[in-house]
Amino acid sequence: MQELSALLAGVKGSGHVAMNQNAQRSEVTAEADHILHPIMDILDGKLTMFAQVCERTVLKRLLKDIWKIVMHIMEKTVVLPPNSEKNLILTNLPNAKIEDVSRLFRNHVTANRLPALGGVEVEKNLTPKQCAVLDVALDTIKQYFYANGNGLKKAFLDKSTELQSLRYALSLYTQTTDTLIKTFVSTQTKQENPATEEGSVGEVSVQVDLFTHPGTGEHKITIKVVAANDLRWPNTSMFRPFVEVNLIGPNLSNKKRKHATKSKNNNWSPKYNETFHFIIGNEEEPSSFELHICVKDYCFAREDRLVGVAVMQMRDIIERGSCACWLTLARRVYLDETGWTILRILSQRTNDEVAREFVKLKSEIRNDENLQQTLKN
Repeated sequence: MQELSALLAGVKGSGHVAMNQNAQRSEVTAEADHILHPIMDILDGKLTMFAQVCERTVLKRLLKDIWKIVMHIMEKTVVLPPNSEKNLILTNLPNAKIEDVSRLFRNHVTANRLPALGGVEVEKNLTPKQCAVLDVALDTIKQYFYANGNGLKKAFLDKSTELQSLRYALSLYTQTTDTLIKTFVSTQTKQENPATEEGSVGEVSVQVDLFTHPGTGEHKITIKVVAANDLRWPNTSMFRPFVEVNLIGPNLSNKKRKHATKSKNNNWSPKYNETFHFIIGNEEEPSSFELHICVKDYCFAREDRLVGVAVMQMRDIIERGSCACWLTLARRVYLDETGWTILRILSQRTNDEVAREFVKLKSEIRNDENLQQTLKN
């Protein structure tokens, strides 16, 4: 499957493919046949042997299991980033640390490749043409397992969760930035998990009010940043914590998306009492939005350092209309496979300001190791 992935990466052309045009359809079909050689060579030999030595019921069981394996590995190797949260870097980078994920998905990407990591370059995500080639390749593999009625039933193949999952991942590549961010907000419901599993690095007190204009239907979010407490940060005379509030959701390209409090000098439990307003219009329901709240250490003339992050989803306060609470700060947010896939796709949209901001926010990780080294220096 890694060989298939490498061949797919070599497919040239990035524009939309019109499969109703004979020339383009023939080209895509030829490319699909080409990338399938590594996997089909193995399958052909193995399945021919199984068909010769196995009873039909045993053969069907083997075919089903092999089909599931092929679809699963294709999804994980060719389309999706790796599954395990603690092994997010590609399998050929076994010594990479979780902090490297932030660098991998940062917005400092070139037009053709993600940045080199550990001396190994990570290929660009799939182009529309590569998606079309892979889609045709899936149909070819499906026909192979069907085997003119001698193999698996078409109903089993089409309804298999493995194929549906793979096709869903492929479909994400063709969606707009707004649609992908909306999907992200609706699916990433456990972003606070690291605070529970890895321990808190502090907490922040906020009051959030949601208002909908009775006439226009326009929604407004008001957030008051009250205070932070028990910030886990080294005892240094240069600590200047502030709170940054980012609105995440669709249709925000022409709207205010970020506010920040003033910084407080050398205070590990600072009081802010600053209020900010976000206008989200009436195109979407508030449930499509979330607040991404960071506490950062202000650094003059260089990038501010992340102290901790918390997420508040608007769907959780829609019924009440307001919420006053302490949010636990984590070193990073938790993303599942869908979340990382969306990040991977958006990281390539280098000319899209909303995509760049989003990728940076969701991939940012507090780096305690670098922090300690900086303080020593």
